[in-house]
Amino acid sequence: MTESTIRPPAVPLVTVDPYFSVWSSADRLTDDFTRHWTGQRQAMTGLIRIDGRTWRFAGRVEPNVERYYTEPPAMEQTNLTVTPLSSVYSFEASGVALEVRFSTPLLLDDLDVLSRPASYVSFVVRSTDGRSHDVKIYYDVTGEWCVDHPRQAVVWERGEAEGLIWQRMSHEKQLYLNRSGDDLRIDWGHFYLCAKRSEHVASYFGTAEIRKSFARNGEIAPEEALAMPLEVAGGKPVMAVVFEVGTLGADSVNNLAVLAYDDVYAVEYFGDKLLAYWKRNGKSAEEMIADAFSEYETLTERCAEFDRQLLADAVESGGVKYADILALSYRQAIAAHKLVSDTNGELLFLSKECYSNGCMATVDVSYPSIPLFLLYNPALVEAMMRPIFKYAGSDAWPFEFAPHDIGQYPLGNGQVYSDNAREGQMPVEECGNMLIMAAAVCLAGDKVKFSQADLELLEQWVRYLLEFGLDPDNQLCTDDFAGHLERNANLSVKAIMGVASYSILMANMDNVAESLRYLDAAKEMANQWKMMADDGDHTKLAFGQDGTWSLKYNLIWDSIFGTGLFGEETLRREVAWYLDRRNEYGTPLDSRETYTKADWLIWSAALATDRDDFLKLVEPLWKMLNDTPDRVAFSDWTDTITARQLNFQHRSVVGGFYIKLLKDKGIVRSMTSKSLFAIPRSHLSQK
Repeated sequence: MTESTIRPPAVPLVTVDPYFSVWSSADRLTDDFTRHWTGQRQAMTGLIRIDGRTWRFAGRVEPNVERYYTEPPAMEQTNLTVTPLSSVYSFEASGVALEVRFSTPLLLDDLDVLSRPASYVSFVVRSTDGRSHDVKIYYDVTGEWCVDHPRQAVVWERGEAEGLIWQRMSHEKQLYLNRSGDDLRIDWGHFYLCAKRSEHVASYFGTAEIRKSFARNGEIAPEEALAMPLEVAGGKPVMAVVFEVGTLGADSVNNLAVLAYDDVYAVEYFGDKLLAYWKRNGKSAEEMIADAFSEYETLTERCAEFDRQLLADAVESGGVKYADILALSYRQAIAAHKLVSDTNGELLFLSKECYSNGCMATVDVSYPSIPLFLLYNPALVEAMMRPIFKYAGSDAWPFEFAPHDIGQYPLGNGQVYSDNAREGQMPVEECGNMLIMAAAVCLAGDKVKFSQADLELLEQWVRYLLEFGLDPDNQLCTDDFAGHLERNANLSVKAIMGVASYSILMANMDNVAESLRYLDAAKEMANQWKMMADDGDHTKLAFGQDGTWSLKYNLIWDSIFGTGLFGEETLRREVAWYLDRRNEYGTPLDSRETYTKADWLIWSAALATDRDDFLKLVEPLWKMLNDTPDRVAFSDWTDTITARQLNFQHRSVVGGFYIKLLKDKGIVRSMTSKSLFAIPRSHLSQK
């Protein structure tokens, strides 16, 4: 495993789902309070007492920026390593080394663990100077984690169960799924801080003043009993745990805390209030947390092995900087989703369109994210598509093309942002996306049963692409921030690949005649495309617009599927053009602006057959992450000259960065034994 050398814009700490996702937006964990991915403060504070002197390793003691307070000195942060599943900080002070590890075991092949809303914070201390030291560790989290805004009030309780001590805070008003939107925090359910029961571990609930008591003398002074409910902004409520390490020698001592969130109800899905996947068999929050503790050592080993293998694969595929990008994006891609089961027990993996408009199960957000999930569990791609099929097959959807989304997170009761107006839709975009996703999940999962259930809709959408996809009218595509565009050449590629995808589905259903028919249609469309898009040494942004260009990221499926519709020369010229258009922080999305989209940039780079060309296109993105002054969860929309964020953060589309790994692994193409593209055409003609 390689150590990360990047300075992340923000460091993932507690990353479970769109509501339970907290990051550090600073170089050092002591430089700022931790924050929800939206930027709202959701603080934690960590203090360590070494031989009677208190040091800080996380956050700050004084919560009021208006009030002066002499903070305990910060420990020296000696290292930060970000792997796919962990973020590890190393500190030193007074002859003691402290490692603080934040881990969320988001193992995509283990849905029970993946869905479990429990994240580990471990504290490993050892002496570095050969001497013994007396050590105590204090760690707290605030009421900010369970309210939308700090003027709301919380209630609390504590208890013991199965060898654990737990504390929980909750918003005083439990109005489940009370509203939808983007810049919102959850204000229902219960937030937990837990540790193993021991005579050396104590838990506390109080105001932030208890931090000052510990900082002053290493003890928590009793406070007057607090009345419930307590406003978060005024009362500054915290839950804290203190680990009495005692006399510390050369041997490491590990203490563990678990942060967990029981949202009670996770989402609303066409009128049904659904529970998170982990609750489907009636498990309580306390039982779930007990499982997290009992499986800690096993999961730690599994996570370490997963990290090692993924990073080794990434380095082999795209180099150390590509591995850094994948490490930083892994937890974000997953934590922008919620895993639930519907009332029939079918799996749903519901995305939130973060830092945009909060749409739920957005098709053109799912589409760029699927490479990660195709690699490690294609069933999750099916679970992204299932809500769209349900909505499109209902009387509530009036159009002949695929929907953009099913609602606004967490309320998936139908589209809300455009009142079903046609001009606000993305007809070619979403039809192409659904067809490509269907073919990809069929091949990666080595099965076609999933698509057979909704074949009528897929056939309807491919017919739409045949009629309207080659030369699209004035409409939006997934890059809707750029506005409507007529005759979009890249959107046309998506339509062509959608038709080819239907041919692949037909081949895998042994419907040779239909597969040949759609394959021939896709080939004819591609031939026309090459003539209309040609602009000499590159292809145009839009047909009829000479002197323009754009990243043709949708071409990547022609390579992955092995369809060969556009030809190697087209891909070679495109890659050469993108290399010549590079700025310091990446190649722009198209000729209109200097901004780029990170997912589409990596897809375009993955068109390269020369590994060095891939590296040259992707390394400016690494530099953007390292240099940007915008300290937010991985933004996929940034300027290639200034490295500034344009918008977007914490979006699931970063799962698309795994496209090069997907291509190199051959997971999709290797499953095409029944595909027309792996069988001689003469043989098919005889059939």
